[in-house]
Amino acid sequence: MEWTITADAPGKVCLMQGNEAVVRGAVEAGINFAASYPGSPSSQVLGMLGKIARERNFYAEWSTNEVCALEACIGVSLANARSLCVVKQNGLLCVADALHCGAQHGIKGGLVIITSDDPSAHSSTNEFDSRYQAMSADVPMLEPTNMQEAKDMIPYAFELSEKTQQMVIVRLTTRVCHGRGNVVLGELPEKPHQMQQVGEWDRLTCVNYLHEPMLKKLDNIQEVFETCPYNHYEGPEQPKKLVIAGGTGRLYCHEAIRRLEVGGEIGLLSLATVWPLPENYILQYLRSAEQVLVLEEVDPVLEHNLEAIAGKHRLNIAFSGRSNGALPRIGELNPDIVMNAVAALADTPDYEKKAGVADTLPVRDLTFCAGCPHRATFYLLKKALKYEKNPGIVVGDIGCYIMSSQAAGFWAYQACNAMGSGVNLAEGLGQLTAYGLDQKVVTMCGDSTFFHTIIPGLVNASYHHANMLLMVLDNSATAMTGFQPHPGTGITAMGDQTQAMSIEKICEAIGCQVTIADPFDVKGTSKILRELLDQDGLKVLIMKQPCATLMSKQTTKRLKVYVDQDICYGDGCGCDKFCSRVWGCPGNSWDFTKNKAQIDPMSCVGCGVCAQLCPSGAIKVEGGEEE
Repeated sequence: MEWTITADAPGKVCLMQGNEAVVRGAVEAGINFAASYPGSPSSQVLGMLGKIARERNFYAEWSTNEVCALEACIGVSLANARSLCVVKQNGLLCVADALHCGAQHGIKGGLVIITSDDPSAHSSTNEFDSRYQAMSADVPMLEPTNMQEAKDMIPYAFELSEKTQQMVIVRLTTRVCHGRGNVVLGELPEKPHQMQQVGEWDRLTCVNYLHEPMLKKLDNIQEVFETCPYNHYEGPEQPKKLVIAGGTGRLYCHEAIRRLEVGGEIGLLSLATVWPLPENYILQYLRSAEQVLVLEEVDPVLEHNLEAIAGKHRLNIAFSGRSNGALPRIGELNPDIVMNAVAALADTPDYEKKAGVADTLPVRDLTFCAGCPHRATFYLLKKALKYEKNPGIVVGDIGCYIMSSQAAGFWAYQACNAMGSGVNLAEGLGQLTAYGLDQKVVTMCGDSTFFHTIIPGLVNASYHHANMLLMVLDNSATAMTGFQPHPGTGITAMGDQTQAMSIEKICEAIGCQVTIADPFDVKGTSKILRELLDQDGLKVLIMKQPCATLMSKQTTKRLKVYVDQDICYGDGCGCDKFCSRVWGCPGNSWDFTKNKAQIDPMSCVGCGVCAQLCPSGAIKVEGGEEE
């Protein structure tokens, strides 16, 4: 990986992941600065940049949140530095204020924002379409189709950014980020982009009289996009049936046209210039078209904009796509979906959809990893709340622990909004306990989320004396997105050791009562939870236990956990298979030949919590000494 993104081998063909191709493009562009907050599907971009930053003489950081990342990039543009900001679709929403203000005052050095959308929400809570943000902020947006374009568009975007003195967004989607394809390497610069001293009269100030110049920039960019080399057309010269595709829809359509053998009658127009649309270029093909199928991820943004262009020029065209049932309204495209839509456009009645592998796979619930401390945390919390006169209210946040809204977390969550919102939801509910709401209010966040957006909400809750319990699930990692460091870990993206920030001390400085507990200590932590729930006011409980996946890489021997089947009552136990049915850890399974509980030694990481919960004492724990 590191060789392919730093190899000085122009013309060499390498197999690359999409995220890897983006990194190579940034290196070829000679970036000076890169910043991000981890978010799948683009988490790997900054991670790779951090590993090569010293070698290529640029700076890279995992910022505390996306706002810090983008505003730092805007800052360095004053010095004519080229900067790359990497976010996912939710992160682009976080930076909306900075994005809109930055678009109005413009930039000096090139600033490219990578946003990675997640159609079908494989690793997200929603599938928000980031094209709306580009349109709202009047910022140009490009979208690559494959890995080669993912690399090549980065230097192009930097040149466009500097030429127009405007930020440029490059939109990726999950299949481009995580897919692999051949990439022809370009030339590497001898050194990063040349920076300049910030002049006395250099200005990046958002004032309203810059609104009109900002719109003029967008007009100029639209003219540039009329001849953008990444827009393509293939098919008949004057197509009556036309497919207009953005992103991966182009690849799926290529396959469909080839398999259906309809290339002589259907044209394919692929648009990389997502916003603003090159109107004159598009009209070359719309003027002859009678039917147009629009392929895009995920909302009908392109479809509606094309309809507007057609209406403006009084073209009588029947459009189909996301908004009329030709394509599903939600979820990502795939070859079968596009094949069906193209077959309908080509009026190929003898085509029959074949069942794919996905049609036969069983549905499985999401779950925590074996030995995850979050499973124990939510079990203990649910158990503690059962002692209350009225059911407690549990509101959550975004992270691995979002699975507590399912069976893995014993259905603990009652609300979960956006990242950092849990503490604010709880603050509002906590104020109502003085007005007749007789329920305990609990919220939680992870250690990375604590630094990301929890601190302002905790300040608000403390200042207004909210009656609530905040549980910080400190597993020493940004675990959900790949164990990237955060301010509590003491390490940077470039591998430097630094002073780790103490969540406990920060909470105490804000004025909170802080307690630390171990979720694997069932008896002790249960007692602490009961005591804190009985206390009025704002409390913070730090549940401290490292991520099980992270700990499995350590050099210490794991505890050996096993079932003594001579003691296990099996079906005769009143627990009714509690260990595998209720506790549900992947390490706990059932021996159907003997009708006894058993531990899967390949899955078990030796947390030992199930041994503390087994009513018959059949689960045993041994070992754990250091090597």
